[in-house]
Amino acid sequence: MEPSLESSSPFLLQTLWDKIRAQEDFLRSPLFPVLFSMTLYLSCCLPYLCLDTLSSRVALVHRYKIQSQSRVTWAMAWSCLATSLHTHAVFIFPLSVLHWYWRPVVLPAQAPGALRVAWDVLACLLLFDLQYFVWHVLHHKVPWLYRTFHKVHHRYTATFALTTEHSGIWETLSLGLFAAVNPNLLGCHPLTKMFFFTLNIWLSVEDHSGYDLPWAPHRLVPFGLYGGSPHHDLHHLKFMVNYAPYFTHWDRLFGTLLHTDKPDTYDVDVLDASKRCDTASSGVTDVSHAPVYEVTHSCVKDYEVQFRGK
Repeated sequence: MEPSLESSSPFLLQTLWDKIRAQEDFLRSPLFPVLFSMTLYLSCCLPYLCLDTLSSRVALVHRYKIQSQSRVTWAMAWSCLATSLHTHAVFIFPLSVLHWYWRPVVLPAQAPGALRVAWDVLACLLLFDLQYFVWHVLHHKVPWLYRTFHKVHHRYTATFALTTEHSGIWETLSLGLFAAVNPNLLGCHPLTKMFFFTLNIWLSVEDHSGYDLPWAPHRLVPFGLYGGSPHHDLHHLKFMVNYAPYFTHWDRLFGTLLHTDKPDTYDVDVLDASKRCDTASSGVTDVSHAPVYEVTHSCVKDYEVQFRGK
C-alpha cells in the first residue's frame, strides 16, 4: 500500500510536536506570535549583521558582498530595527490580542506526516510568492500606492538584512496577512504553520542580506527557478524588474525578469527633475555616477527613483 500524505507521523515530528505542545499555555498567549516573529527575525538577521561587520576587514567575506561599495552603519541598522520593533509593539501585538480573544489557538495531539508538511509548506510558499508579486507590481505601477505605502522600503538601494522589515505599516500588515492566512486557507497543521513562518522569514532576510553566498538558496534550486538575494538586490537597483520575492516564474512570464553580473556601479536617474535636491545647499553637482547606498529624504522630498545599470 502506497503511503499517503496523511500517513502516520514520523517519530521525530511527533516528538517535536509533543515538546511544543508541552508549552501550550504560552502558545495560546497573545505574546507568542509577537515574540516568535521578532525572535526568529532577529536570529535570521544576526549572521548577516556579523558579516556586515567583518566585510570591511576580511577579504573572504567582502568577496561575497553583492554591492561591494556599500557599507552598513550602526545608525542605518538601528533605524531599521527601531521601525520593526515599533511595528511589532504598536500594531502586531494588539492584532495578536484580538486574534487571541476571537479565535483561540487549537493544538491537535497528532503531528502531521512529513510529506504533508513538505507539500503544505511548498504550497504556502508558492501562494505567498504569487500574492507578493501581484501586490508588488501594483505598488510600483500605481504612483499613489508607491508614494503612499511602498517607497519607504526603497530608501536603501543596497539592501542589508535589517531592511527586510524596513517598511510602512500597510506593507508590513498586508504582506503579513498573506503569510498568516495562507496556512489557514490550505488547512495546514499548526506545526506546518511554524515551519512555513520560519522558512518564509529566513528567505525574506536572505533576499535582503546583500550577500551571494555559496550555499544561498538560488544556488541550490536548479534551472534558475529561484531568484534569491541577487534577484531582489537588482530590484532595489533597477526598480522596475524582479518583483517576485522568491521564485522567478512570474517575472519570467510577465517579462520583468532580469539577470546580471555583480553590479559594482550603476547610474541614478531621478525621474521627476523638479524634485531634485538643492545642489547649492547639498553640494551635489552630478549624481550620474555616484554610488548610492541610501536615498535620503533630506535630499529628495518626494522621490520616484529608477536605477539604470551600466
